[in-house]
Amino acid sequence: MASAHTKAILRPSAAKAELVPLLPSRNAASSVSLNASWSRSRFLGLRLAEVPNISALHGRRGRRDLRIEASAAEGARPTVLVAEKLGEAGLELLRGFANVDCSYKLSPEELCAKISLCDALIVRSGTKVTREVFEAAKGRLKVVGRAGVGIDNVDLQAATEHGCLVVNAPTANTVAAAEHGIALLASMARKVAQADASMKAGKWQRNKYVGVSLVGKTLAVLGFGKVGSEVARRAKGLGMHVIAHDPYAPADRARAIGVELVSIDEAISTADFISLHMPLTPATSKLFNDETFAKMKKGVRIINVARGGVIDEDALVRALDNGTVAQAALDVFTEEPPPKDSKLVQHENVTVTPHLGASTVEAQEGVAIEIAEAVMGALKGELAATAVNAPMVPAEVLSELAPYVILAEKLGRLAVQLVAGGSGIKGVKVVYTSARDPDDLDTRILRAMITKGIIEPISSVFVNIVNADYTAKQRGLRISEERISHDGSPEIPLDSIQVHLAHLESKFASALSDAGDIKVEGRVKDGIPHLTLVGSFSVDVSLEGNLILCRQVDQPGIIGQVGRILAENNVNINFMSVGRTAPGKQAIMAIGVDEEPNKEALKKIGEIPAIEEFVFLEL
Repeated sequence: MASAHTKAILRPSAAKAELVPLLPSRNAASSVSLNASWSRSRFLGLRLAEVPNISALHGRRGRRDLRIEASAAEGARPTVLVAEKLGEAGLELLRGFANVDCSYKLSPEELCAKISLCDALIVRSGTKVTREVFEAAKGRLKVVGRAGVGIDNVDLQAATEHGCLVVNAPTANTVAAAEHGIALLASMARKVAQADASMKAGKWQRNKYVGVSLVGKTLAVLGFGKVGSEVARRAKGLGMHVIAHDPYAPADRARAIGVELVSIDEAISTADFISLHMPLTPATSKLFNDETFAKMKKGVRIINVARGGVIDEDALVRALDNGTVAQAALDVFTEEPPPKDSKLVQHENVTVTPHLGASTVEAQEGVAIEIAEAVMGALKGELAATAVNAPMVPAEVLSELAPYVILAEKLGRLAVQLVAGGSGIKGVKVVYTSARDPDDLDTRILRAMITKGIIEPISSVFVNIVNADYTAKQRGLRISEERISHDGSPEIPLDSIQVHLAHLESKFASALSDAGDIKVEGRVKDGIPHLTLVGSFSVDVSLEGNLILCRQVDQPGIIGQVGRILAENNVNINFMSVGRTAPGKQAIMAIGVDEEPNKEALKKIGEIPAIEEFVFLEL
């Protein structure tokens, strides 16, 4: 078993390495040419500075430590623009290191006018750091610090292209957000806000504001990360039965708190109260819609101190009006501030606060210190664990491993979509088959991209080579690496990559190995990542677009039937492969498709008598 800290592919004789972004920049003269088969990948990169500003420090046997050299000339103080209010403790730290310009409530035009004079920018959630801001910086801006968790307001792609590091402060406001969630839970249950408004209007309406008790009620915590876990602890203290859904939550951590991990359908159908703590991602955007509300217990109560966009607000109003949802308590909204005539805000059964989750004196000070330290570290040339976009890597490493990087991410993304149930992913084993000496193969970027593929689909964290190990550890994800030697050409870095998810249920049973792990394997063929193994079944399908896996009885006509259904629904097939145990026995058909089939098409595929199971996977 190889250590997680692997050796670099750089040869010791190299005095200096050319560093290039993971995502090629149009402006970077040092960029390698990426072939079109994998350049469309969504992985993030960072041109931290032009080549003269960056050094790669090499040690014995090719190990290297990547550092960003300080942007300011020796002896000069960098300038930090603080565009939104920051706690005094953080400002004091910054003033001891840099020239600090506190200019609040800047218009987009004013921000663009100032930014070319600044080495760093600190914002909260109100300032939009757009592509125009990075372009106006003219290369001087080296780091953007987001004082908080989410980075929805920062254009990461533009930051990457312009060589700007983005860091956040993900830990300091955890307790404050959890406490606010509990405050909303209790005040909603006892209708505190409505009763307060009534009394201030001169009324005394005891019979109108009868609440409900929390003791013995079931609370479903959706998103069992830092804040969700703290909410669960406090709810247990109130005598509530707590269940949770989070595919990455370690079962032992949940057990230690006294929380049962369940599927999302079980969570929303059995809960009396639902507390949302999930990030806003493409997968969670408007996750709570008419269809979701219809699955809930009638009279459910909902709390949201996470992200407004996870709820379809019009659908929530309908659910409140028809009684499916008895009450809602909201600290966040799709549009902030929401319109004054918002039906949701004005609804009599809704309690609202203006995004106060992190608004305590203690949290504000903690966030200020955390983001100040991260920004100062970046300007000093250090790589922070809270960085959310990736550093540059040597050109020869990237150009050689590039297609395998794409393969690694897609295998991780594919494997996690095969997981069923609410037990959470505990262990991941990555197996590399290579003819190359272990000291001559740098797998850090591959491990990072597998981690990215597993974590990013339902997480707000942007995973890269900087923060992959840190992010995995924070989520209790144990990743081990193993190398298998084979007789081949050492000029080819890898023959195959396997990803094993240990001891989990799968929504596609054929993906399970004999050892009970979800197992997928891939290879690079002619520069294109291919899926070559699912469970014990050999397949061969290009990992482009999306994928349908079917297990079927091996008999004539099945391929034609599936193809016809997809054609009738205007879904284009780009690749197809069938692997079988023996003629006339079981087979797995892997179909690459350009578009996502609609529910009716998938239903028809499942109704083909010879098909025993199938799954659609987004890549």
